[in-house]
Amino acid sequence: MSTTERTRTSARRESLLGDQPGAFATARFTRITPMKARRVVDLVRGLPVGEAHATLSFAPQAAAATVLKVLESAVANAETTEGLDADDLVISVAMVDEGPTMKRWRPRAQGRATRINKRTSHITLAVQPADVVAAKKKNGKGA
Repeated sequence: MSTTERTRTSARRESLLGDQPGAFATARFTRITPMKARRVVDLVRGLPVGEAHATLSFAPQAAAATVLKVLESAVANAETTEGLDADDLVISVAMVDEGPTMKRWRPRAQGRATRINKRTSHITLAVQPADVVAAKKKNGKGA
């Protein structure tokens, strides 16, 4: 389905991709801290999908497995809903937002307690064809 055939678009798609071809995927409420997830996402931002897949497969960080799943989902969305070729895709948007924090208490010495923050993340990846990303860079409208 091309962008001209699309009848309805979500506000989320509109904010991430606009009217350009591409697809995105998100993993919400992931039990990994946003700071640790951002380290992994920064490795693959702007890379072609094949190179990003190889990088994430061998990255030692625990968040790499989750980011790899989100990448595979975004590529599958691009292939099925948009009819794009997976070999031509580039990661155009990669971001990690902070999710809700679960607050827990840990007993300490002399009857005290300290708070433990169990942080969560929302990971979003968007993929677009390489020529669209190159045109955005040329016009100065994107990353």
